[in-house]
Amino acid sequence: MNRALSILAICLLAACAKTSEPVVLGTLEWDRISLPAEASEPVLELDVAEGAMVKAGDRLLRLDNRRLQAKLAQAEAELAQAEARLSELAHGARREQLDAARAAVASAEAGRVEAQKQYARQADLAAKQLVARSSLDVARASLDRSNAAVASAHAQLDELLHGTRSEQIAQAEAVVHAAQSAVESLRLNMAMLDVRATRDGRVDAMPFKPGDQPPLGASVASLLVGNAPYARVFVPSALRASLREGDKFLLRVKGIDHDLHAHLRSIASEASFTPYYALTGDDASRLVYRAELLLDDTDATHLPAGLPVEARRAP
Repeated sequence: MNRALSILAICLLAACAKTSEPVVLGTLEWDRISLPAEASEPVLELDVAEGAMVKAGDRLLRLDNRRLQAKLAQAEAELAQAEARLSELAHGARREQLDAARAAVASAEAGRVEAQKQYARQADLAAKQLVARSSLDVARASLDRSNAAVASAHAQLDELLHGTRSEQIAQAEAVVHAAQSAVESLRLNMAMLDVRATRDGRVDAMPFKPGDQPPLGASVASLLVGNAPYARVFVPSALRASLREGDKFLLRVKGIDHDLHAHLRSIASEASFTPYYALTGDDASRLVYRAELLLDDTDATHLPAGLPVEARRAP
């Protein structure tokens, strides 16, 4: 009798030990990325359907790019204008401009010779008191203007001969660089209107259809990425101190009649309140820590997100 009671007690203790490991609750999730609309333009066409598997770089949908094409054409014209201006400054004055400047110098010097002769005649007549003093003053003023005209003509010729200042070249180069940046920015924006997958994955949602005009920044496509799903579970504080990244877990997913294997990928360092679907008995008043359990089974890659999960640490 005593032996039978001892065996029963041992079985009960073993059963208690087996069930003493707490079960944590959560849901099955996939890493998800969202692709935003780079401009508020109508959707022209969809290239894939929801649920399709895509590779990084595959086009998912196309937005209308006519507005950006017009802006790009304007930016390219402004770039061509800036490059032409820089080329003009770099080459300096044309031969015809130099010939015209030399002719202006010759004309000014001829005018000065004439003014000098006129002043000499007026000075001689004024010395003989044959003309009024004002006539001499007029001749002197004319000679001064002629000297100034000669100096101005020589200065303009020297400016053309010395070429463009380095500061002007630098300014023109800066304008060209700014125009090039504007063109490259618009070309990049144009390319972004073809919304492409940034990673391999499965198309989860395409909320807009051809003809819709999503607002700027709205998610036009979302992808489920990664090699396997993970379980987002909430660990009670009593279990938190004993967990380490890499710990093995057994998962029971709703609708799957066998356990799946997973390991602890990450666990939060700060506590949060127990979510409504994890409220069980005394746990309702306890803090929990959000954790992610990455599934190790290869046959789990087909599981959808959102399925309820129960997880316990593997023995």
